[in-house]
Amino acid sequence: MNELRGMHHVTAITSSAEKNYEFFTFTLGMRLVKKTVNQDDIKTYHLFFADDKGTAGTDMTFFDFPGIPKGVHGTNEISKTSLRVPSDAALDYWVKRFDRLEVKHTGIKEQFGTKTLSFVDFDDQQYQLISDENDEGVPSGTPWQDGPIPLEYAITGLGPVFVRIAQFDYFKEVLEKVLMYKEIASEGSYHLFEVDQGGNGAQIVVEHNTVLPMARQGYGTVHHAALSVDDRSDLDEWMKRMHSFGFQTSGFVDRFFFGSLYCQVAPQILFEFATKGPGFMGDEPYETLGEKLSLPPFLEPKREEIEKMVRPIDTVRSTRTIEKEYE
Repeated sequence: MNELRGMHHVTAITSSAEKNYEFFTFTLGMRLVKKTVNQDDIKTYHLFFADDKGTAGTDMTFFDFPGIPKGVHGTNEISKTSLRVPSDAALDYWVKRFDRLEVKHTGIKEQFGTKTLSFVDFDDQQYQLISDENDEGVPSGTPWQDGPIPLEYAITGLGPVFVRIAQFDYFKEVLEKVLMYKEIASEGSYHLFEVDQGGNGAQIVVEHNTVLPMARQGYGTVHHAALSVDDRSDLDEWMKRMHSFGFQTSGFVDRFFFGSLYCQVAPQILFEFATKGPGFMGDEPYETLGEKLSLPPFLEPKREEIEKMVRPIDTVRSTRTIEKEYE
């Protein structure tokens, strides 16, 4: 059977879809490629930020569950999401930008021989920028052409997700024996795993931590991480494989933009397996991606009801010129 191809998307929880849109669009310069609702909770927005074309492996997505409390970071959580930038020089640009815009960050550091810049958003959601300076492996995406970030510094896709776990030996076994990742390096309590072509787009960093209390999900935390498969036949094979190891799965779920399979692989760690297509271009033209409320065909009959439940958010960008910001 085919290996997993690396990252597909990461889905997190925000306290405010409006603030989230502003931060990702105008601070981080990622393109909103789909404004839709959570298909399992239609009063909740689901926003997808990605590269210029909405390529699989480049998108960070958010739910804004009404009334959810703030999450608590700890052990047994998907603790941090990496976003890829083209070079070490790009990180220098982002330090200056974050300082100017008062985004909290750690400064540039190095892990596993790669330069990174960790930062947080208004919800204390944890991220890092990771340099593709010497990266070989899964190609990244295309920067948003009309966004505020100069293309040579812009975010192009997803890098490794971080999983903080108490039972490291168990999780290592899941990654290696079930998901077919390989451990390629370790630094202290951090362990680097990769799959298929490897590189920043196909890695997971696992932190062994028995000191922190249990994480609690809420806004400011990650809901799940999705790993990429080529197509539906691969998804079916992975469903059989997970069942053969005794894992329960959701079974196939048609998300319209891609096919999905969900599985809790460790305490509080939810992984999704997702197909690369059909993608985000089927129901909206390239020029106006993410500007209207997009609903899959099975929710279209409920459009009037849904539009009454979710407040309008103005996400129109095609009629305005967004200047490049060189600092």
